[in-house]
Amino acid sequence: MTIGQELAKITELKLFHNHQTIEIIRDLVPLDEEGWKLVDQLREPIFRAFAKSGQYGMVYTLLCVFPKDLAYVEWIKNCFLEECPEDSFEFYFVELEAEFDERLRRNKTENRLLHKPSKRDLAWSEGDVRKSTEEHRLNSEPGEITMVEKANYIRIDNTHISAEDAAGMICERFGFVKNNS
Repeated sequence: MTIGQELAKITELKLFHNHQTIEIIRDLVPLDEEGWKLVDQLREPIFRAFAKSGQYGMVYTLLCVFPKDLAYVEWIKNCFLEECPEDSFEFYFVELEAEFDERLRRNKTENRLLHKPSKRDLAWSEGDVRKSTEEHRLNSEPGEITMVEKANYIRIDNTHISAEDAAGMICERFGFVKNNS
């Protein structure tokens, strides 16, 4: 999310981070199978409306569990493909990785807690980071990302670099137009 915020600052890209919908649903119903279904049902019309809007582009963020969530990412891509005007759509995949201790540290930052209210329960949130790391593979294996051309994919170890630097690397790699400010 933080890198997405930086991309939105320096480009005309709009940020849609996954907790914008998660938090709405979790405040109303449990995030069980039915709750997660509602999250997806809320996201789909947003993706489709944005695709039709003609805006420069969207940064969408999520924690990707490999290989399971690749089908979800493909579904997102198809929402855009089905709605965008002919030949006006490019899909990019940015994979971030960071060392476990750094992920734990970032999980408590003021910015994260401001934008992700469910993370404010620090004991639960730290346990969730630990559980996701222990139970899931959070980074791809070589050649696993196949839904985009190689030129539209980048993997960044951002353990020791700032969000601003990571956003700059993404812009440079993909040729995203930076604001004049």
